[in-house]
Amino acid sequence: MMVGIVGCGAIANLITGFVRDGRVPVKLGFFYDRDLERAENLASMVDGRAVLDVADMLSDVDLVVEAASPEAVRDLVPEILEAGKDVVVMSVGALMDPELRKMLVELASMNDATIHVPSGAIVGLDGLKAASMGNIESVKLVTRKPPRSLGISMDEKKVLYRGRASEAVKKFPLNINVAAALSLACNRDIDVEIIADPAVDRNVHEVTVRGDFGEFKTITENVRCSVNPKTSVMAAYSAIKLLKSLSENMHIGT
Repeated sequence: MMVGIVGCGAIANLITGFVRDGRVPVKLGFFYDRDLERAENLASMVDGRAVLDVADMLSDVDLVVEAASPEAVRDLVPEILEAGKDVVVMSVGALMDPELRKMLVELASMNDATIHVPSGAIVGLDGLKAASMGNIESVKLVTRKPPRSLGISMDEKKVLYRGRASEAVKKFPLNINVAAALSLACNRDIDVEIIADPAVDRNVHEVTVRGDFGEFKTITENVRCSVNPKTSVMAAYSAIKLLKSLSENMHIGT
C-alpha cells in the first residue's frame, strides 16, 4: 500500500519513524506540508518525496493520512476523495460539522473511497460503539490538560468550558478531537467539561457512559508528544495501528 501524508508535524513524525523501522508494512512515499522543509525532512527518512501540492501525490497513493488541521479536512480531503483515494482523518473535530461530514461521506460513496477515523487519544471507543446499538442515556467527557498544552498560562485549576461537544470543538479546535470521536462513535452530541489544571502533566480524559447495557468509565492519561504538547502519543499510535491493521487478515474489536 502506498501512503501519503498531509501535515508533517508530531503525528507524521511518529508514523514515519515506525514505517522507517519496518514496524508498519506500508510504503510511505509522499509528504505535503505548507512548510516545505518539514515535508522534505520527513521524506528523507524513508526515501519519499515532498510535494508542493496534494494533487501531486494522488495518482500514486492508495491512502492519504490527514494529520494537519480542521482546515485541511475542509480544503483538501474533498480533493482526495474525489480522486477515489482512502483517507485517514486525524483532525476529527472538523467532522462535527454535519454539512461537511455529509458532503465527505457522499464523495467517498460516489468515488468508492473510505474515510477512516482512528480512536485517537482515548480508550473505550469500541465499547461505546457497541453500546450505541442499544439505548445510551448519557455520555460525558471530562478533559484535564496542563495550561501550556492549551496555549495559556495560569497557576490555579480553572474550568474553561461546560457544554456540548459541537461547541467545544469550535472553541478548542486543536485540543478536543476526543470529544468529536466520542460523539461520532455514538451519534450524539456528548457532554463535555474542559479543565486547565497546572497540577497535571499529562492530558487526562475521563469518559462516563450509561445506557441499557449498564455503565462504564474510562480514564486515559496521555503522554504528550515532545514535538507538539497539544498532541498525545496515543493519538499517533492509533493512526499507526490503523495503518498496520489495513494489511492484516484478522481484525479484533468493533
